[in-house]
Amino acid sequence: MTKPDPTENRYINREISWLQFNARVLQEATDESVPLIERLRFLGIFSNNLDEFFKVRYATVKRIVEAGKGGKNELGGIKAKELLEIITKIVIDQQAESIRVLDEIDKALKDENIFVINESEIDDKQKEFIKDYYFQNISTALVTIILNDLVVLPNLKDSAAYLAVKMQMNDGSKQFALVEIPKTVDRFVVLPRRGDKNFIIMVDDLLRYCLGDIFNIFDYKSISAHMIKITRDGELDFDSDLSKSFIEKISDSVKHREVGEPVRFVYDKTIDVDTLEYLMEKMGIDNTDSIIPGGRYHNKRDYMGFPSLGIKHLLYDKISALPVKGLSLETSIFEAIAAKDYMLHTPYHTFSYVVKFLREAALDPKVKTIKITIYRLAQISHVASSLINAAINGKTVTVSIELRARFDEEANIYYAQQMKKEGVNLIFGVPGLKVHSKMCVIEREEGKKLKRYGFISTGNFNESTAKIYTDYTLFTSNQPILKEVNKIFNFFEANYRVYQYKHLIVSPHYTKKAFFKLIDEQIKLSKSGDQGYIRLKMNSLSSYDMVDKLYEASNAGVQIDMIVRGLCCLIPGIKGMSENIKVISVVDKFLEHPRVYMFGKDENVKIYISSADWMTRNIENRVEVSCPIYNEGIKQEIIDNFNICWSDNVKARLINTENENEYRVDDNFKVRSQIALYDYYLEKLKN
Repeated sequence: MTKPDPTENRYINREISWLQFNARVLQEATDESVPLIERLRFLGIFSNNLDEFFKVRYATVKRIVEAGKGGKNELGGIKAKELLEIITKIVIDQQAESIRVLDEIDKALKDENIFVINESEIDDKQKEFIKDYYFQNISTALVTIILNDLVVLPNLKDSAAYLAVKMQMNDGSKQFALVEIPKTVDRFVVLPRRGDKNFIIMVDDLLRYCLGDIFNIFDYKSISAHMIKITRDGELDFDSDLSKSFIEKISDSVKHREVGEPVRFVYDKTIDVDTLEYLMEKMGIDNTDSIIPGGRYHNKRDYMGFPSLGIKHLLYDKISALPVKGLSLETSIFEAIAAKDYMLHTPYHTFSYVVKFLREAALDPKVKTIKITIYRLAQISHVASSLINAAINGKTVTVSIELRARFDEEANIYYAQQMKKEGVNLIFGVPGLKVHSKMCVIEREEGKKLKRYGFISTGNFNESTAKIYTDYTLFTSNQPILKEVNKIFNFFEANYRVYQYKHLIVSPHYTKKAFFKLIDEQIKLSKSGDQGYIRLKMNSLSSYDMVDKLYEASNAGVQIDMIVRGLCCLIPGIKGMSENIKVISVVDKFLEHPRVYMFGKDENVKIYISSADWMTRNIENRVEVSCPIYNEGIKQEIIDNFNICWSDNVKARLINTENENEYRVDDNFKVRSQIALYDYYLEKLKN
């Protein structure tokens, strides 16, 4: 890629940048230093990410094309139709690389005596096991669709995998069918061991072996099966029926997503031409859809659940989540945070402190109210159970729950219904805005006054993701801050009122203005002869306004160091535009999720943790909260964390004009930041 002319192109297109981020995930699957089964799981994450990309981003660009619009201004200088072609080309190349990586991993598994076999490689004992497994576990769950010219093809489920079956009949005719691979059964079937050898067969191949049982009523002379998958537009569409509750509308929309417009069709490239043409005609696939030839297997996201077989050296070493010094799960958290602020950094620290805080609030007779925002709940949520427990105990519990948390709506809907039954006051966001802030405030009667306690976080209150996402949660009894948190809940109840905030930075009303002011302070410092300094850590940067402001700061001489895990529309290192900006991305065992914004240095540094990335949606279309850090010890901890991450030369990639995901390398001293951070917290406990 040639270096962009600052006068012509100031941004990296967000879709292309996102695909480059997913390429970094695929790099982890390629990396031979990553344990073998973890490499397979990264392959699954890559595939799952790609599914979501097509459901959301590709679908959005496709809508622009279908509306007859160019979309050049919105898409960073590329016309929408051209962008669809670029995306498809990139994805085809990435899919080809993922197939190559899978073949490479398969060979390496054989060296470990793990054999992933197909239907042509099974022996007599395995045949007996497979037949029994099919009839006992799969046959009753199987959905088989017989196709002919008179039958309208039912809508294929979004991201489900199907075997496209072709039977060459004895009378010379052809019969086509589809077999849906059930999501209710494990994708990988572990077969009986043979000595020290482990055998695994994918359900796809198990079904191929059992085709004769599935289609035993048909008189055919040959039968073949190839996999296909369709991805549908993932946007939620709401009806205007006033008689339906908001929960009902969301539930209906989630169901409707299963039959949304197709945006991607993936097929086994060895499929017979007549089968492919027949299916595409039946499904109404056209040239605005992304049509991608693939390998024998789709839904590689299932590799996230590849069986470990109890072989420890093929997995990452598990870490034991550490305690936070000064906080105890055996004593009152309220008493601890009444004295000082504490910070939880998952998964290095245990998420149990969040649940303990809520359980303590649920039981404490002095606690009168609990208010919390919920964005993504775990399938089994102790957070939700604690809130229900509090309501049963007579507390006034208010939960702002976001039912439009993309692809996690079902868990949220389930728990919203449970909480509603127990008298929890539910708030379903704000019209036109998603509530993405992560905060909780409780009011506790102490003497004749109510005192507030609470926490503000960069991550979701989700026990499952807390084990694999790095996030900060600040526990505090700072009354001015918690008073402002309470104001935000008042805004939820009466959103025609816009409140003023002295401490918190709140979207959609103040985020851009507040961060512009903080950047301007550093610009002023640089122009006066001092050194302006900005350090930023986030998931994504796509707001052109924020990018332009950082370019302005760079041109004023402000040093800007950025850690951006995902998409980044800013082009660093361009003379006259961004020469003072450096950007890295760290992709490793844990998903880097905190948003941290630091302005200035030494004793003058201002630090915020935030729920908001610097994306237009976070700044203008969501309720987000950025919280200042006032405790000097926590400030230093966050600076130390940033410096450790910034020094990574094992899992850090350079984001540059070439956009090639080049690793940052230092042969003299290796720093893998996620390992170094765990060691940092171990050392803090010792000291």
